Amino acid sequence: MLRLVWQASNVNSALQIPDERTHTAYVRVREGLIQAVRDIHPEYNEVSEQLPAIYEFLKRFDTVISLNYDLIVYWAMTYGFDLNDQHSFKDCFVSGQFDENWQRFRDSISFRDRSSTLVFYPHGSLILCRNNVEQELKINAQGVELLGSILNRWKSGQVIPLFVSEGTAAQKVSAIRNSYYLSTIYREVFPAPKDNLTIYGWGFGKHDTHIMSKLANAEIRRVAISVFRDDQAYCNRAYHIVTDILGPIVQVDFFDCTSNRCWNNGA
Repeated sequence: MLRLVWQASNVNSALQIPDERTHTAYVRVREGLIQAVRDIHPEYNEVSEQLPAIYEFLKRFDTVISLNYDLIVYWAMTYGFDLNDQHSFKDCFVSGQFDENWQRFRDSISFRDRSSTLVFYPHGSLILCRNNVEQELKINAQGVELLGSILNRWKSGQVIPLFVSEGTAAQKVSAIRNSYYLSTIYREVFPAPKDNLTIYGWGFGKHDTHIMSKLANAEIRRVAISVFRDDQAYCNRAYHIVTDILGPIVQVDFFDCTSNRCWNNGA
């Protein structure tokens, strides 16, 4: 919605077509989104103590695919910048733009980089935006300044956020195909071969069936799925979805999402 109104407003402005209603609609949607983010997104200082645990959890994986729009994963990545643990997180953006040869980031870039984790946002993220010439960019700022910098960029009207807010799976796929970054993840990252898959905090909703369908080509042999409070109904539903799409020979294991060393839980 925001993108369509923003584009219409920009076109009318470029053609010098008076259209106060379109511009007003864009401003209202934009301000509503900014206020919603301010209301629900935690500040950096509210989560900073949890970032070391989240960082240690995420670094165990070769690839992290985050379906959340928030900045938690990004903050956890940047927490590790000053650590000398010979591990690197890479989102495949260079100078603010996504590198289409994302596979090259698997390779070490220095003697301090003996292992790495690639991070992708298949539904977009607050850290990502489009400018008025349709370039897709990563907003540059760190730590306490990041959330404020993002909202200020939105408020300037020079960029809009890059994330998928559509409802159904078909609508999400349509929105994904309108983005080079998102469509690259959908076409290349999801189906890339991987033996094991860990799913943490995902509800397996009908609106995300497009994700499992893409993973069907990834040759996955084992899936570990987090479950909250021994929810057997969820386990049964998740098991059937995974085995129906990935095949009956896939090994499916469930684990308690509050287990030690999971996400921000105790060590």
